[in-house]
Amino acid sequence: MAKDRLSGKLAVILHADVAGSTQLVQQDEHLAHERIQDAFRRFSDTIGKYHGRVQELRGDALLAEFDRPSDAVSATLSFQSNHSKYLSSLEGDLKPEIRVGIAMGEVVVADNTVTGAGVVLAQRVEQLANPGGLCISSAVQESLSKRLPVEFNNLGEQTLKGFDNPVKVFSVKLKSGETVSPPQSRSQIRLHQNFRKQYGLVIVVLIIIGVSIYLAYKGGQQEYPTSMDQMSLPIPDKPSIAVLPFANNSNDPDQEYLSDGISGDIITDLSKIKGLTVIARNSSFNFRDKTTTVQEIGKNLGVNYILGGSVQKSGNRLRVTAQLVDAKTGHQLWAERFDHGLTDIFLLQDEITREIISALSIRLSVDEQKHLGGNVPTSFEAYDLFLRGQQVSVDFSEEAIAQAVELYRQAIRLDPNYAHAHGALALARIRQFFMGFTDTPVRMRDRALELARKAADMDPGSHQIQWSLGYIHMYRKEFDEALQAAESAVSLSPNYADGYALLALVKNNLGQADEVIPLIEKAMVLNPHYTWDYIYQLGRAYYALGEYEKAVPYLRQALERNESAGYPRLFLAASYVNLGQVDEAEWEITQAQMAHPEYTYAHLHKTAPIGNKKLLDRFFSDLRTAGLTE
Repeated sequence: MAKDRLSGKLAVILHADVAGSTQLVQQDEHLAHERIQDAFRRFSDTIGKYHGRVQELRGDALLAEFDRPSDAVSATLSFQSNHSKYLSSLEGDLKPEIRVGIAMGEVVVADNTVTGAGVVLAQRVEQLANPGGLCISSAVQESLSKRLPVEFNNLGEQTLKGFDNPVKVFSVKLKSGETVSPPQSRSQIRLHQNFRKQYGLVIVVLIIIGVSIYLAYKGGQQEYPTSMDQMSLPIPDKPSIAVLPFANNSNDPDQEYLSDGISGDIITDLSKIKGLTVIARNSSFNFRDKTTTVQEIGKNLGVNYILGGSVQKSGNRLRVTAQLVDAKTGHQLWAERFDHGLTDIFLLQDEITREIISALSIRLSVDEQKHLGGNVPTSFEAYDLFLRGQQVSVDFSEEAIAQAVELYRQAIRLDPNYAHAHGALALARIRQFFMGFTDTPVRMRDRALELARKAADMDPGSHQIQWSLGYIHMYRKEFDEALQAAESAVSLSPNYADGYALLALVKNNLGQADEVIPLIEKAMVLNPHYTWDYIYQLGRAYYALGEYEKAVPYLRQALERNESAGYPRLFLAASYVNLGQVDEAEWEITQAQMAHPEYTYAHLHKTAPIGNKKLLDRFFSDLRTAGLTE
């Protein structure tokens, strides 16, 4: 496993679960789910206060990402201290104790999902913790501030499944009579970082799991961040380009959302052009904060052109620089500096896009010229609110989604015809629905569809809005409508990787597995640093086609990148049944139900996103053989 994974960056990963959740559910299923959900909501709030980001929250498991180990440890100990007092106030024996593991490792962050070795390591470390306890890897322990009021118990070198070398693990607890310090504000963190820079302190980057990250400048060449994966992809016959995240040169580091928004919008516009291959944002943005030459990026992403740049906001003025580079030679083909008022930001983006098209000698069709740019807000303030909402929405916690909803609503109040704000609000609402963050689920689900339809009416040429509409229809099990919207998305944007992935998912749900494989392969070319769900769709398609020996390795790879994912494990169990490996199938069902106590036969049969009756019946027959209980 450690040799076959995507890489993106080093991150601090927190994994938590409920100790003995199966026994708790057996006591009282309804009360257990209620108390477990309440515990994780309070933990999510604490994680947010300590600047963490909850990435997965399912069943009895939680996954979060932090920038600093001290924040992850402080958030855990703060929550556990309060949670212990809370449990002591409850009557009866049904008291969910949360155990936590924290590790530093190599991960990919994309589409609101964190995958990679760092996630698996955190989960393995967590399994060593006692109920209500915390365990951390040695890399985390070595990087913690000595001022933290904690004490460590060295558990020694631990042999962890999936890792070739033993990992030293420590259990952590508060010192007697001590309390956890409140979280630092963002400004305090930046002040501390600036202080360290001012006095020339050198931060030693930890070398973990055999990963060596280095900064180098070669022969005066411009360098960009890189993926450690260093895979080489074939260069397409037609022009191909990757747009890297534009650097934030503003005095305020919190303005990064604006530079990301501008480079992201350029990707969106270029993706509409059939004569161009455009790499997806989450693959090109994977190169942030690491360095390499454009030649290496070109090989890694399979492109022959790289666009980079910077954004500087000063008052009401915006300065953007952009440069187009030949990824084979490293020679600059075009460069320009743009100075505009904030109100002209959309004109600026359009200028950059058209300059690139001209430099690459691409001829636009009438429809492409018509849809280039698309619906834009009437004010910079509405756009700014929208981008802030996008930044917040990468966190799936209840508080973060609610904050994103408010930002989108403010943007809509400023510009009632801002289609993308309506579409983003629709997605936020459907997330509130399926994550249980609402007291009126049916109303929330219907509101999401209403908003998505309104957005599509405002901007019928937006592939992103069509994707949102298809996504929402899928969650409503309206598969024919979802198929139509997904097909519209890829028709409007031939380079839309997530559009092809959604179309593949819908076709899998409809039992059209033979059409899934080429769609996912297309998506993988456009998004080389694809997420776990791309691989899952391949495995699921091979299961539906009856090619179980092909299905198993893909489903196992999907789980290696995201062990908390439920459906890959169910399809893996079903595949094992057909291969006669019933013991393995039963083990997978046990693991699935431990992570998702709600996974009973009745619940899954009611909620499974499969619209083909023949496939549905076969799937559940296999699950019953694998031991799925009523």
